[in-house]
Amino acid sequence: MVRPMTLWAKARPIPRVFWKPFASQPRLLPGHELLILELLVMISSSDTSRASICSARRVALRVLILIEQRLCFADEAFDRVTRHSPLSPCDSALAFELIYGVLRHRETLDWRLDQVSHRPVHRLPLAVRYALRLGAYQLLYLSKIPASAAINESVNLVKGELGRDWTGFVNGVLRQLLRSPIPSWPSLEDDVCRALSIRYSCPSWLAERWIRNHGLDLAERLCRQTLQIPPITLRTNTLRLSRQALEARLSRDGYHPVSTAVSPVGLYLEKCGPLSQLSALQEGLCYVEDEAAQLVPLLLDVQPGHLVLDACAAPGGKTTHLAALMQNQGVIFALDHSQPRLKRLQDNCHRLGVRIVHPVQVDLLTVPSQKPWPEVLPRAFDRILIDVPCSGLGILRRHPEAKWFKGPDQLARHAENQLTILDHVGDLLRPGGVLVYSACSTEPEETTEVVARFCRRHPEYVRESAESWLPAAGHVLLSQDGDFWTGGNPFEMDGFFAARLRKKRSVL
Repeated sequence: MVRPMTLWAKARPIPRVFWKPFASQPRLLPGHELLILELLVMISSSDTSRASICSARRVALRVLILIEQRLCFADEAFDRVTRHSPLSPCDSALAFELIYGVLRHRETLDWRLDQVSHRPVHRLPLAVRYALRLGAYQLLYLSKIPASAAINESVNLVKGELGRDWTGFVNGVLRQLLRSPIPSWPSLEDDVCRALSIRYSCPSWLAERWIRNHGLDLAERLCRQTLQIPPITLRTNTLRLSRQALEARLSRDGYHPVSTAVSPVGLYLEKCGPLSQLSALQEGLCYVEDEAAQLVPLLLDVQPGHLVLDACAAPGGKTTHLAALMQNQGVIFALDHSQPRLKRLQDNCHRLGVRIVHPVQVDLLTVPSQKPWPEVLPRAFDRILIDVPCSGLGILRRHPEAKWFKGPDQLARHAENQLTILDHVGDLLRPGGVLVYSACSTEPEETTEVVARFCRRHPEYVRESAESWLPAAGHVLLSQDGDFWTGGNPFEMDGFFAARLRKKRSVL
C-alpha cells in the first residue's frame, strides 16, 4: 500500500521558504494540478536540515534504481535501502514524495527531458537517468522547491554515484529544462496512444489496450486515474463499534473523517498523520482498506454460523471483514501460500478481535493435482471467496512502479493461474452455496473471461447479478452482466472486479 505521506504533510505547519524559485519561469505542465507536499518547503539554513534533505534525495535515487533493477515494489525497495540507516518521518515524507512523483510521471518527465537533451533518457546510465528525473520532477511539479536546490542536488546525486563525469551533463540538461517554454501536449488526433501515454504518463501498450476495450473517453479516464494520489480509506471494525462511533472518535482525535459514498462501513481521512500514530487503528477499531475492496465481501452474503473459505486470504483485509459480517460466529478457513503473509493475517485478526479464522498454508496452484488438500480442510463450504493474485492494473495509482515492469504477456499467465485456482477450489463449495471471484484488475482476461471459462468447465455453477447485495449507491458499478466492476468509477475507488456464482443444488 502507498504510504500516506501526502495527506500527513498537508496537516503540518508551513515555515518560511529559505530560497525563492527563479522568478517568472513557468514551471508547471499544463492541465495538471500540483501534486505537492507542503512539507517539501521546510528548507532552513541549518547544515543539519540541508544534510537531511540531501539524505532523503539520495535515498529516493537509490530506491528508484533498485526498483528498476529488481522489479520490486517501492515499499520493499525503500525498506531495503533504509534498513541500516532509517530516515526521520520528515525525511521519509520527502523521499516518498520524490519516489512516487517520479514513478507516476516518468513518461511525461522523459518526454520533457528528451526535448532538451541530445541523448535520449532511456539510453543513459541508471543513476544519470534517475537523477535527471528527480530534478525534472521537482522543477516541473513542485513549485515550492527552489529551482537552484533541485538542480544542484541532482548534480550532487550523480556525482556521488558516478563521480564527476556526468555532472556537467545533468547540470546543463536541467538548466535548459528550466529555461525552455512549456510545450503543448501531443495531439490526440495525430497519435492517440502516444498522446495519452505522454499526457498521463501511461505505457503505450496500456493506453492502446484501454482504447481498444473501452473507447477513448473511458480510456482517458483510466489513464488519468493512474496519476491520482489515493485517499486514506478506513473500514470500521463493526465487531467493536459502529461507523458513527468511529467517526466521532476520529473527530475527537483531531482528524476529519468523511463517510464513503457506497461502503456502509468506510471512512475517508482528509488529513492523516503516520498510520503508526493513528490510535484507532492500533486499537483495532478500523482497518486500512480501499472502498472497492470493502464492497467485495458484501457479495457473499455471509451469515453467522456459516462455514467460509477465503482462498487467497493474506494479509486478511477481506477475511476480517467477513468475520465482522458473521458477527464472529462460524468458521473461516484462510488460505495462503506464504507463511509470513499468514503471520500478518494472524496479527491483524488478533488486533481486530477476530476469533473464528483458521489460517492454512496451501499452494492453490498445486493442490489437488499434485498435493492433497490438508486434512483439516472441510469439503462443503457455505461460502467461498477467491480474491486471486493478478496483474494489479486496477491499483496502479497505489503502485505506479508497476506501470513500468508489467506487460501484456503477463495477463495471459495470470489468467491461467486464476483459472487453475478456481478449478481447484470450486469443488469445495456445497450445492446451493455461493462463490465470489474477485481481482484488483479490470482487464477482461483476468475477470470476465476467466469466469466465463470456469462456468463452461463447471456447468453446476451459474452466474448471479451482484445488484441485490450492493448498496443502492453502488448500482452504477454493475456491468451489463451484473458483475461488480469499478473501472473508471466516479468515486474514490481502486479498479476492482467481482463476480457472484452460485452452485446449483443439482445438475441434470
